Amino acid sequence: MKELFTVGEIGRLFDMNIRTLRYYDEIGLLHPEHVDEKTGYRYYSTKQFERLNTIKYLRAMDMPLERIIRFFENKDTATLMGLLKEQQEETKVLKARLETIERKLERRILQLSDAMDSQLDEIKVTYIPDRKIAFLRKEIPLDEDLEYPIRELEKKNHLKPMMFLGKVGVSIALENILVGEFSRFSGIFVFLEKEDEFQCQEVSLAGGNYVTIRYSGTHREAEHSYKKLLDYIDGHGYSCCGDSVEITLIDSGFTSDSDKYITELQLPVQISCLKYAGST
Repeated sequence: MKELFTVGEIGRLFDMNIRTLRYYDEIGLLHPEHVDEKTGYRYYSTKQFERLNTIKYLRAMDMPLERIIRFFENKDTATLMGLLKEQQEETKVLKARLETIERKLERRILQLSDAMDSQLDEIKVTYIPDRKIAFLRKEIPLDEDLEYPIRELEKKNHLKPMMFLGKVGVSIALENILVGEFSRFSGIFVFLEKEDEFQCQEVSLAGGNYVTIRYSGTHREAEHSYKKLLDYIDGHGYSCCGDSVEITLIDSGFTSDSDKYITELQLPVQISCLKYAGST
């Protein structure tokens, strides 16, 4: 019966990469049984098959090599039980993290799909529930690049940069809207999702009835849409009752084609039940 096997033979028997076997030798996890002094060829024995099977099993459990080495340094059921429990706890943490990522991906896919299917320049009246945001009250000229205020918002609220893609909005104060002044924002904000890690004080965009419109472009092209919404509000006997909400649904963070940029403009309104029931 053959007792010694070359690196290539072991690789084929155990479906392992030769470089992996050589690396295991380098780190002391699995030394060859014999090395030919003249040729430098490595040979493994059948006595090492059990160790190889154990290594493959533990690697299939995603156990780090450092822990596997620790097990073989003190090979015992108690040692193995401790390592398996460590791995189990880390797997639970990883599972929770992946589930969080999955929910965020699902939400972002739905939001992007909805944005891509937008009916532009169509005015709607809709009820929007409370929304949690991190808010920075600051006057920002319309022609100012928003990247610096975004960084200020991030630093002030201890937010992570990854939170900002597709979730940033700006606002114009009610008093400016009512006099047709659309050249400066009164604040900038980012929507907070329960999966986000943040340490800031939450602020709520109050739930209520909003008159909304989506248009092609960025915040700098919003004035025409503001005027359309205000005409609509006046024509239906509603009254604007709060600061605006401007959300860029698709911008340079998503595409290099500026023709595909889409912004949604929302104005909170007070309307009677009778008027709301009959509005379109």
